Order: sequence, then structure tokens, then C-alpha cells
Amino acid sequence: MATGCEGCRDGAGFDLPFSMAFQPIVDVASQTIFAHEALVRGVGGEGAYSVLSQVADDNRYAFDQQCRVKAIELATALDLPRDGTRLSINFMPNAVYEPRACIRLTLATAMRTGFPLDRIIFEFTEDEKLDANHLLNILRTYRAMGFKTAIDDFGAGYAGLGLLSKFQPDIVKLDMELIRDIDRDQAKQKIVKSMLGLMSDLGIQTICEGVETQDELETLEDLGATLIQGYVLARPAFESLVGADALAPMQARRVA
Repeated sequence: MATGCEGCRDGAGFDLPFSMAFQPIVDVASQTIFAHEALVRGVGGEGAYSVLSQVADDNRYAFDQQCRVKAIELATALDLPRDGTRLSINFMPNAVYEPRACIRLTLATAMRTGFPLDRIIFEFTEDEKLDANHLLNILRTYRAMGFKTAIDDFGAGYAGLGLLSKFQPDIVKLDMELIRDIDRDQAKQKIVKSMLGLMSDLGIQTICEGVETQDELETLEDLGATLIQGYVLARPAFESLVGADALAPMQARRVA
């Protein structure tokens, strides 16, 4: 294991305090919570930009490390692991120098809090050009350690189908531009239906994110989607978890 890289300072170096909100990812077929995604917020609940705007090249590693620790600690305090729910944490591939070295603080935090490794999902966004070999090394290392892996905003960035041919993550989150107004767009419906079938054939679970209207939700269900994330079901909750009993819009439609 590499241990001496300059960036490895156990998260020291990002001095702006921050917290997390959690947004549920819902299995609409069983009406249960599949996972909660940890989203950066200011300590008073301010939006993510108030924190992310302070991230630069010289503190990116420290910020990435602190996000992992904060998400695991807060999720544990909120008793998230109790019912088997997963925790999804965003990570920055360009902030990972060597995956086995840079994961040490995450492992130590999970061990200290008792958070099961197989309940942690690491998701990355493919919106920046990445070294494919470096990314694959990270994903394969995380999987070998027992973590789940996910591609966020799939279809909007650089990796795409080329990455899937080399590595099949546990989860793919479809870009919200494919979801927006899908109830009125037959082309999007055909694309999403095809993607759902492809991911199923590859053994990958698909999450449709950014779902904001009841019509979008119903259309996605008709297409076969089961894992949904978006305002139509629940907004991010600052330093708290949204339970299945609070998903009123879904329940109201099911009963009708």
C-alpha cells in the first residue's frame, strides 16, 4: 500500500466547516428506501455551492476525505444502518492519488462507527475528463474492499458506454436531462427504456434521478424503472433522514 503521497493528511487542509443533507433513493415497487445520498451543505443548511465554491486544487483531497467522514459519522448518528438502508457518498476521482492509501481514513471511520462496508455506495460523476485507467483502478479497488460503486449522471459526460465495456458498476444513475419531461418526449422514453434493458442485462441497477413531477414518475414506472430519486418523492433533509412513511405523494397515488 502506498502511504507517503503528499496529499494523504487524513483530511487536514480544508478548513471551512460543513454538514450534510440526505435525500432518499426510493424503490417504488416495494415503497421502501433503497439508499440515502449524502449531499454537502453549509453548517446552517446553506446550499452546496456555499461549500463547493471553496474547493480548489490545493484542498480537493482534504475536502473529499472530510466528506466521507462526515457522511458516515452523521448517517451513523441518525441510525441509518439499522434497517439495512445504504449510504451513497459522492467522491472525486481526481482527489484519489492511490486508492488503497486514500481509502484508509474511510475504512477507519467505518470501523470506528460500526458502519457496514457493503452498505456504502461510492458514486462519481462523469462530467470531467478522467484518466480511464486511474478510474478503473479506483472502482476495482473499492469493489474488492466490499464497497458498492455507482456512476452518477450517466449519459452526460465522458465515460459512458466505453467505461461499461470495461467495468460494470453496481449502480448507474441516469442523467436528469433524460428524465426531465419524459412523459411528453417519446425519444427520451425509448432511450430510457433501452438503457433500463441494457443495464438489467449487465446486472446493473438503474436509478432515475431528478424526478420532479407525478407524470414523470408514472411514465418511468410504466417503462420499468423502480429506483427513483427526486423532489416528487422527497427533497434532501438537512442533517436528518426521510422515512418511507413520509413519501406522501407516492402513497397517495398508490391508494387512489
